[in-house]
Amino acid sequence: METRSARRRSAVARFMGFTDVARACLGPADHGDLESPVVHRHDALEDAAEEEVSDFDIELDSHHRHYAVRKLSGQ
Repeated sequence: METRSARRRSAVARFMGFTDVARACLGPADHGDLESPVVHRHDALEDAAEEEVSDFDIELDSHHRHYAVRKLSGQ
């Protein structure tokens, strides 16, 4: 009977095999310059989503759960 640690090792070995195949097909991962800041560019879909959620305030209840409340029209 196979032990739990042996199953875990075989799962890791199987996963590493997949990553080896991916690296062979796609090449090594490109990490770029880790010191440079991340540049995030908004597209039209993101701008539309931000406009849509701007009508809501985020509230926190006594159990620390977050929920959205639609803003009153005068705010």
